[in-house]
Amino acid sequence: MTAMTIEQPSDQTTPANNGQGGRLPLLRLEGLTKIYTEADVSRTVLDALDREFYAGEFVCLLGKSGSGKSTLLNLLSGIDAPSRGDVIIYDGPNAVKLTALGEQERTLFRRRNIGIIFQFFNLIPTLTVLENVTLPLELNGVTREARPRAQMLLDRVGLGDRLNTFPDKLSGGEQQRVAIARALAHDPLLILADEPTGNLDEDTGDTVLTLLLELTRDAGKTLFMATHAPEVARLADRVLHLDHGRLVSDQAWRAEHEK
Repeated sequence: MTAMTIEQPSDQTTPANNGQGGRLPLLRLEGLTKIYTEADVSRTVLDALDREFYAGEFVCLLGKSGSGKSTLLNLLSGIDAPSRGDVIIYDGPNAVKLTALGEQERTLFRRRNIGIIFQFFNLIPTLTVLENVTLPLELNGVTREARPRAQMLLDRVGLGDRLNTFPDKLSGGEQQRVAIARALAHDPLLILADEPTGNLDEDTGDTVLTLLLELTRDAGKTLFMATHAPEVARLADRVLHLDHGRLVSDQAWRAEHEK
């Protein structure tokens, strides 16, 4: 796939003006809109979103169930396509406009550059722990380094002794730790997490969240997490609240919820 040349941000939206030291964004949304039509009635889930996100940030996306959090993550990953607007991902000097790619091209780009952590783990039940984590590498044609990298990550998440175990023999927290290792295996630019602790009890969820933040920050990764839990926001570098299709800024959200 050939990277596309994208116009750089204007003076009004440069990273320098956002306290990012003049760096280019890793992820940029331009007028991102998603409209669903149900029984001839149109419903705008995301309404002309314009935002920039930077390498190494932990961005927390809050919102009620049905507010569009998962829809936004699907657009950021290229799983779904917007009704209007663009998603642009920067890889150094190169930039890719996901909305200009066909479905197969988006799949290949996602496979190489994006890691996804789901609420319900989505491990492949017929593969062992090790095989689940090596799979993203093997799909990208990496075979020689796949096993040692997977073993290293599984050691980091505390499952180095469960390599040959199948997912149904693991607890929920253990399955989510495997999912985290799998999401990081191919060294993606961007990690998307959709309610990653929503299917876990509170203590296990706290442990998994701490581990996820430690691993992503150690690797300098950008983590974009959707959740309905305000307490998670206290750990984030930036908080955005999705309300009636619009993103409310960190400052506005904190003013409303931290009185």
